[in-house]
Amino acid sequence: MHRLTIVLGLALVYLALTANFGFRNVAAAIVVGLVVTLLVRPHSSSLDLQQAPAAIWAGIQYVVITIANVIQGTLLAARLVLSPTMTIRSGIIAIPSGCDSDLATALSAHAITLSPGEMVIEIDDQGVMYTHTLDVDKAVEYAEQAQALRRDLLVRIFR
Repeated sequence: MHRLTIVLGLALVYLALTANFGFRNVAAAIVVGLVVTLLVRPHSSSLDLQQAPAAIWAGIQYVVITIANVIQGTLLAARLVLSPTMTIRSGIIAIPSGCDSDLATALSAHAITLSPGEMVIEIDDQGVMYTHTLDVDKAVEYAEQAQALRRDLLVRIFR
């Protein structure tokens, strides 16, 4: 019953955002609500409302940090490409995700790939993300710290 309430709430948000109350869109809203509830909490039968503020705050931080990383990556990639000497030293680095769930690993890989100059090309069975980067020297020193921050935020979001 609790999952049904969440599905209907998500469907209402979807309908409000699309401003389309046609039969097909209502059906799509219910399907989207079902899929989201299955993806976000596949093994949980209830939502812990006491954890919701911390999860929402961590989600906001995650989005802001991802946007900042995209901006920073854009500036770095532009500087590398526009430099007259073109000191690009690209390579592939291994970044352990450190996440327990596949969803958190996928979101982390997505955040990395959003940043210009970096792209996750493979994730192995242990959750190691093999990432192509334009500046391998800076990426090695920055990658583990950035992944630790993403992992901590994702743990707080999906707790």
